Amino acid sequence: MTERAKPAQNRLIRETSPYLRQHAQNPVDWYPWGDEALQRARDEDKPILLSIGYSACHWCHVMERESFSDPGIAELMNRFFVNIKVDREERPDLDHMYQMAAQMLAGQGGWPLTVFLTPDLRPFFAGTYFPPDDRYGRPGFRRVLMTLHRVYANERQRVDQAAAQLGAALQSASRAGVEPGRSVPAPEVVARAARQLVQEMDRDWGGFGTAPKFPSVPALGFLHRVGYLERADDMLSLVDLTLRQMARGGIYDHLGGGFHRYSVDRYWRVPHFEKMLYDNALLAAAYLEGWQRTKDPSYGRIVRETLAYALREMRHPQGGFFSSQDADSEGEEGRFFVWTPKQVREVLGEPLAGLFCQAYGVEAEGNFDGHASVLWAAVTPGELADMRGMDATEVHRLLAEARRQLFHAREQRSKPHRDDKILTDWNGLMISALARAYGAFGEPQYLDAARGAERFIRRHLTTEGGDLLHSFTDRPGPVPGYLDDYAFFAAALIDLYEVTLEPAYLEEAQRLVRRTLELFWDEEEGGFFFTPEGHEGPLERPKQLWDQAVPSGNGVMAMNLLRLNVITEEPGFIETVERLFARFSILMERNPWGTASLLSALDQYYRGAKEIALAGPVHGPAGRDMLHRIHGMYIPHRVITGGAPERMSSRIAAAFEHPTAADRVAVYVCENFACSPPATEWEAIEPLLQPRSGPPGAAKDGRFPKSQS
Repeated sequence: MTERAKPAQNRLIRETSPYLRQHAQNPVDWYPWGDEALQRARDEDKPILLSIGYSACHWCHVMERESFSDPGIAELMNRFFVNIKVDREERPDLDHMYQMAAQMLAGQGGWPLTVFLTPDLRPFFAGTYFPPDDRYGRPGFRRVLMTLHRVYANERQRVDQAAAQLGAALQSASRAGVEPGRSVPAPEVVARAARQLVQEMDRDWGGFGTAPKFPSVPALGFLHRVGYLERADDMLSLVDLTLRQMARGGIYDHLGGGFHRYSVDRYWRVPHFEKMLYDNALLAAAYLEGWQRTKDPSYGRIVRETLAYALREMRHPQGGFFSSQDADSEGEEGRFFVWTPKQVREVLGEPLAGLFCQAYGVEAEGNFDGHASVLWAAVTPGELADMRGMDATEVHRLLAEARRQLFHAREQRSKPHRDDKILTDWNGLMISALARAYGAFGEPQYLDAARGAERFIRRHLTTEGGDLLHSFTDRPGPVPGYLDDYAFFAAALIDLYEVTLEPAYLEEAQRLVRRTLELFWDEEEGGFFFTPEGHEGPLERPKQLWDQAVPSGNGVMAMNLLRLNVITEEPGFIETVERLFARFSILMERNPWGTASLLSALDQYYRGAKEIALAGPVHGPAGRDMLHRIHGMYIPHRVITGGAPERMSSRIAAAFEHPTAADRVAVYVCENFACSPPATEWEAIEPLLQPRSGPPGAAKDGRFPKSQS
C-alpha cells in the first residue's frame, strides 16, 4: 500500500472553495485557476494538468486519496506539469468548455474531470477518474502522466496539431444549431417533442431510460405542463408514475427528507448519495405541481419534508442556502444513510423493528455494498396492514414513530461533509420553490425563508452597481455572475412577487432582466452567452444550449421575458424571445431532451398566458386568502398581478374600470384577448382558472391560439 504523504499546505489553503481546500494538504503543487498558473505554463512551456471536481463528488475523493496524496504521483505531476485545481461550481464556464472537450476526446465526461492543456489552454487529452495504477480497465494515472510527458516533450507538433483540431471542433460545437435567419419553431414542435419524450419513458418504473437514472426535472415538468393543458391522461399517468416511484425509492431520504442526486439502478432504489441544493429545489417544485393538480397528500408530504431538510441542513444563519452534502462519511460512500437489521433492532426493538424492516426493505443480505440496506418503501402501509392483519391507521402511526426514532439515532452518526459555498443561481431555484410552497400551503415559514435568501443575495452577492456575483464562502468570491445567476434569481423575484404582490420584487426582476440583456445577449446571432461581457475565459465565450440537471439559462430567461411582458408590456421583450427561439429552433426540433425548458417557454409563447389580476385590499387577509386559493391550483401558464392598475398590462388596466366593492378582493382573468368581469366569490373564480375546454392544442393538431401581448 502506498504511504500517504504527511500534511503540507499548498496554495489552495488560501482559497474560499471547500473543494479546493480539501486538496490543500496534497503534496501536489496545486494552483487555483488564475494568472499566476497560466503565466507559469507559458513561461516554462509546460502543459497544464487541469483537474475539475466538486466537494460532494465521491470519485473526486477517491482520486484525491489514491493519487493526489501519493508522494510519487505528486512528484511526477510537479516535475512535468503546471497543476490547476478548479471547483466546477465556482467556475461552471470552465467546466462547460472542458467537459465538451472530454466528450470529444474520451467519449464521456463527468467528475473528477482530468484534462491536459497546452500553455495556450487548448486541450489535447482528457478523461475522468484515473486509478493510480492500471485497473478497472482504465490506465493508471502514473502511466498517463509519464506517457503524456513523453509525447509532449518528443512529439510536440503532434500535440499542437491535435489541440488545434480540437479547438476548432469545440468552437463549432458551441455554435451547433444556432443559425441566423431561422424563424420561430412552429407550434407542432411542442407536440412532437412531448411525444418523443413519452417514448423514452420507463412505463414500469417511471423516469427516462434505464440506469443510471436521473430525475430530469426540466423534461418531466414539460410533460406535466403539456399533459395537463392538453388533458393527455397517458402523459400525466407517466408523470405521476415517476413522482410516485422516486418518492418510494432510495433516491429519497425516508428519514431526513430530501433527494439524493441520482439512482444507479432502474428502480430508483440505490442512489448516488450526495445531496445537491438544486435537485432538492427543483424536485420540491415538481412535487408541489403534482400536489396542486391532484391534491395527493403524499405529494404534499414530500414537498414539506424536502423543504424541511433544506431549512434544517442547508441554511446559512443569515439566510442563504449551502450548495451540497457529500456522498461519503468516514471515508465510505453512503455510510451515513444505510442500515442493517441489527442496527434497526438496536434502536427500535421488536416488534417495531420487524415492521419497519419489512416496510423499508431492510434485509440481511442488503441491497448496497453487500450487507447494508438503502431504505426504500418496499410495501405501502396499507399493503403491510393487510399482510399483518393490522389496522392501516395504526401501521401509519407505528412507522412514523419508527422513522422519528431512527432519524434521531442517525443524527448521532458522523454526518457527511457539507459544502458551505452559497451560489446565486442555486439559491434562486430554492427561493422559487419556497415562494411557491408558501403560495400553495400558506405556511409563513416558507415565505420567511425565501425572503431571507433573497436578502442574502442582495447583501452579499450583489455589487454596489447592482450586478450579481456567483458565489460566497465566508466572503463574496471574485467571479461575476453567470447567465444562470441572473436568470434563476430573476425568476425567483417574479415568483416572490406573484405570492406577495409586493411591487419591489417585480421592479427588481425587471431591472435584472434588462441588465441581463446588456451583459449576456448576443446581438449578432441571438441567444444569451453564459458569461457576461468582458469575462475572461479559454477558447471562446460559451453558450449553454442544453438543460442538464438544471434548466438552461436561455430557457429560464425566455420564460422570464414572457412572464414580465404580460405584466409590464416591456418594449422589446417579445422580439427578444422570438429571436432566441429562432436561433435555437434546430436544437428544439432535434433534441427535446436537452431543450425542455425552451420548449416550455415556446408553449407559453403560442398558448398565451392566463392573466390573473387581483384588485382591492390585496395585501390584507382577504388578499392573502385569495392568493393561496389561486396558488393551490396547478395553472402552469398563469401570470399573477395585483394592486395598482398602472403596474399592469393595458388589458388588465382596462378591466379595472369595472366597479368593485372597496372592501373586497376582485379577481379578473384575461385569456385569448378577453377579460372576465370582476369576480369576488371563489365559486365564480375557480372555473375561470381551469384550462379551456377543447382548444386546438398541440397534442391534437399542433395549433395554439397565438398570444398578441
